Amino acid sequence: MQATDFIVARNDLQQCKVIQAQLPAVETLPDEALLVKVTRFAFTANNITYAVLGDRLKYWQLFPAPEGFGNVPVWGLGEVIASKHPGIAAGEALFGYFPMSTHLVIEAADVSKRGLRDAAAHRQGVSPVYNAYTRVSGDPAFAGKQGDYQALLRPLFALSFVVDDFLGENEFFGTKRVLLSSASSKTAYGLAHLVHARGIKTIGLTSAGNVAFVKSLGCYDEVVTYDQVNALSADQPVAYVDMAGSSPLRATLHQHFGEQMRYSGIIGLTHRKSSPGDAAQPLPGAKPQFFFAPDQIRKRAREWGPGGFDARFGAAWAGFVPKLDQWMKVSEHRGPAAVQRAYLDTLNGRVPPDQGLMLSLSE
Repeated sequence: MQATDFIVARNDLQQCKVIQAQLPAVETLPDEALLVKVTRFAFTANNITYAVLGDRLKYWQLFPAPEGFGNVPVWGLGEVIASKHPGIAAGEALFGYFPMSTHLVIEAADVSKRGLRDAAAHRQGVSPVYNAYTRVSGDPAFAGKQGDYQALLRPLFALSFVVDDFLGENEFFGTKRVLLSSASSKTAYGLAHLVHARGIKTIGLTSAGNVAFVKSLGCYDEVVTYDQVNALSADQPVAYVDMAGSSPLRATLHQHFGEQMRYSGIIGLTHRKSSPGDAAQPLPGAKPQFFFAPDQIRKRAREWGPGGFDARFGAAWAGFVPKLDQWMKVSEHRGPAAVQRAYLDTLNGRVPPDQGLMLSLSE
C-alpha cells in the first residue's frame, strides 16, 4: 500500500509537488503503533504561518519529507485502519495534527479514554498540543459540519482565546481600544468576538476588498482599511494585535500612535513578505513582541489546575460556534490536484474570507 504526500520547497513555498511513499506492512510497525488514514483536513492561512516559521518553531520536523522539502502540518480527522495497541481498535476516529498526506503512523502513548499522544522521537521538542490526538468516535461535535468547524477553527480559536486571556490578565495594558490587523482572518475575528464581549472597542484593519465581510461579522466596532489608519484618533491609548506581520503597517501604526501604543503583539504572518526581524527595529510606543501561545497555556494550566483550561476554553468555544453558520461557507475538495490548487490559492491570498477549505488527498 502506498501513501500520497503533498510537499513544498522549504526555501520557496510556491514550489510544491505530490510524491508517493511505501507504507510499512502492519506486522513491521512498532509495538503499540497505529496506521491512520487521514480522512480530511482543514487548510487556512494559519497553515501558511506554520510553513513560514517551519524552521524556527520546528514544524518541519513533525512530518519528515525529502531533503529541501517540508510537509505542512494541518488539523484534521483520521481513521485508524490498523492497530498494534491493545486499547485502540481499527475504525476509531482521531482528531489532531496531521501531515498533508493520506496516511500517518502514530506511536501511541499515554492512551486514555479521551486521547493519546504520538511518542515518535522526531516529534518531540515541540509544544505537547501538536502531538496530542483526541478520540472522537461517535462524538457529534466532530461529525459532519461540526467536525469541519473543529478542524478549521478550533485550533485558531484556541489562539484567539489565549490572546484574549493574556490581554484580559494584563487589563488590556490600560487601554479601551484594540486594533486587529488581518481582521477578516479566522483568528482575528475569533479574538474580536471575545474582546468585543468584554466591552473593549474592537477596530478591524483590513483591505478594501474585505470591508463588507468584516463589517458583516458584527464583532468589530469600527472597520478601517489599511490606507486609512492615519485617520484613527491617536489621543487615547491603544493595544495592537498584529495578525498580518506586516512591518510597514506596524511602523505606520507606531508612528501614528506614538506613546499611546501601549501593547504591540505579533501573532501571525499572513503578509509573508514582511520580515519578523523588523520587529526588533526601535519604534515609538511599546516594543513589538512575538506572542507565544504555549507559554500562556502552560501558565494557565498551572494556575487553573486539572481541567481548568479545557473547561474555560470549552465554554468560550460553545459561545462561538453558533456564529459560524452565518460567517463561513465550508467546501470540500478531494484529490492531489485539488489540494495543490487550494494550497496555492491560500498561499497567494486568493481564498475569500468567508470560505473554509476542507481537503483530502484521497480521491
